[in-house]
Amino acid sequence: MKIDPESPADLSAQIAKAIRDAIISGALPVDERLPSEAELAEQFDVSRSSVREALKRLAAQSLIRTQRGATGGAFVNRLRFEDAYGQQITTSTLLLSMNDVSFATACEARYALERACAPLAAERRSADHLATMRAEAHRQSQPGLTDEAFCASDVAFHRALVDAAGNPVLSYQLAGAVEAMQPLMNMITFTARSRERIVALHGAIADAIAARDAARTDAILAELAAYTQQLAQDVIARRKPA
Repeated sequence: MKIDPESPADLSAQIAKAIRDAIISGALPVDERLPSEAELAEQFDVSRSSVREALKRLAAQSLIRTQRGATGGAFVNRLRFEDAYGQQITTSTLLLSMNDVSFATACEARYALERACAPLAAERRSADHLATMRAEAHRQSQPGLTDEAFCASDVAFHRALVDAAGNPVLSYQLAGAVEAMQPLMNMITFTARSRERIVALHGAIADAIAARDAARTDAILAELAAYTQQLAQDVIARRKPA
């Protein structure tokens, strides 16, 4: 593991990258104990404070864990897909907000990705996935449910649909689509949409998934996508100055 002391990049960032690259390449396997701070400082020819900051960066990314005691230290962590959801959601949210992505573009991407899960979800869904989808659809039908609670339930419904595909890579990739794009779409359309229609569509999706009918699931998702797009167009058109 090496760094470039002449590089303008922050030393701790370089150290963190060098260690991260070693983890990714397998040079530092899961559960391997990293050298001590003093040993790393000597190896990279930097101060212990730079090493300490690098280790903090790696811990924040869940790439290492620290243990106390005589046999303690910093160890390579086994990063799980679920552990990375938060970073995926945060990154997607920032990309959407900072790059002025149009509603149509976000909606197109979000439903194209979810529809890709439909055949797998119809084939692999468990009783728990179905129970979650039906529970959220029922919750959405309750009078007096706040807009915030409805939107949260909407996200939970679609999260269950994606997870029903039984593919952790898809679940990770769609974490940003569902939990970053969905709230964005809800924020724009919630004042105009019909809760009754959303609940009906969600119920129909759950029924199609229960029947293992992939084609029907895809068709209803396409209908939901078209309805969402039309709502956004209507809302945006009303906001334009006369």
